[in-house]
Amino acid sequence: MANSFGDQFLKAGLVNKTQLNKAKKSKIRQQKQKNKQKIEEIDEAAVAARQAAAEKAARDRELNRQLKEEVERKAIHAQVRQLVEMNRLPRDEGEVGYNFQDGTAIRKIFVTEDVHDKLGRGLLAIARLGDRYEVIPSVVAAKIMQRDESCIVSNAETRLEGGEDDSYADYKVPDDLMW
Repeated sequence: MANSFGDQFLKAGLVNKTQLNKAKKSKIRQQKQKNKQKIEEIDEAAVAARQAAAEKAARDRELNRQLKEEVERKAIHAQVRQLVEMNRLPRDEGEVGYNFQDGTAIRKIFVTEDVHDKLGRGLLAIARLGDRYEVIPSVVAAKIMQRDESCIVSNAETRLEGGEDDSYADYKVPDDLMW
């Protein structure tokens, strides 16, 4: 069995020496071509693995960014809640209604005459905390607005500062006007 098919064909006289060498060279070329294709397939698999790892890393970065934003949002909400709860004014014995706008709805809270006056002059502001409204000093409202503007519902200071080309700026508002 030591004789290969090529040697057996040569002994039988079916092929000559040059044909046999040509066939061996062709076989070697085919084997080399297969090896190159295997290397390319391995490289394609490695490229696909690297690409999948890069995509996973990008997804992980995006998830981490979203988690970080959520943690920051919760921290800001906790800071706002703490500022409002520490600085809110009691309004238990209020008999004067104060109307203010929250989005598109008009809301009404009952406060004392003094608090009503200070709300109108911009010394106090109204903050939304969950589903209730609290009266806080304007200084605290400014700190809250730096963190989250949507919590401050009514602040006379912000309304007065915003109108540079206010057509009613020359008119004085009567002191006894109850809105």
